[in-house]
Amino acid sequence: MILSNYEFHFWIMSFSQRWKSSLGDVLQYYDSNRPPFKRLYPRLFLFFVGVNVFCYWWASLTAFPESIRGAFFYYFKVQIPVGILGAVFDSLSFFVTLYIVRRALKSNSLRRFVGHLSIDILIAVIATFWVLFVFSFSSWLIRLTEVDPGLASDLSGRQEVYRERLENAIENPMDNKRNIYFGIVMGISAILPTCFHFYMAIRSGMNKIPDFLLRFESTVVSRVKRSFEKMNTKTIR
Repeated sequence: MILSNYEFHFWIMSFSQRWKSSLGDVLQYYDSNRPPFKRLYPRLFLFFVGVNVFCYWWASLTAFPESIRGAFFYYFKVQIPVGILGAVFDSLSFFVTLYIVRRALKSNSLRRFVGHLSIDILIAVIATFWVLFVFSFSSWLIRLTEVDPGLASDLSGRQEVYRERLENAIENPMDNKRNIYFGIVMGISAILPTCFHFYMAIRSGMNKIPDFLLRFESTVVSRVKRSFEKMNTKTIR
């Protein structure tokens, strides 16, 4: 069925209102129930450390299993700075996203509303370069801890490998699918805000929400609620 211009405009306006309303409900819940910053941030940071470490091993084991077999201890040590530095970026982007949502909800036009939320796409792009920095810095940091000159030289070569992987993926994407896959998996934690916005947009456009999505949302909300309640209870005590 083809919609007329009036019907299409009406649908867009109705969709944007539902999208803004759903984002507003989430933000209102967060503002009303969030624990104090000194309790929230450490847990948020540790959560992102865990996500980054998980993504690191997932990407490494599925994209370059042969490299893991040849230097497992090296990859094991690299996960520490990768997890910490990744969590620094992700936790900061979390609060940036909150600021963006607040600004978007104050906008009076659909264009400004979508424009504000599109900034998260820029964050996802920056995250790609952050991944390169994290691996380069982590390799350099681990190399400093090695007293064996031969092993330190080998680690220096691995640092160069990370740089070449990114450059090759950009220059010849079709010939470097594993490198692109590795970067996407490693950037999952950084693009969570962007995925959240897209999910809320898609959800707002649905006439009926599937049962499995409702169950997933219920699980996430209940876990967040329990976590907030525990942190707020400790604050009261």
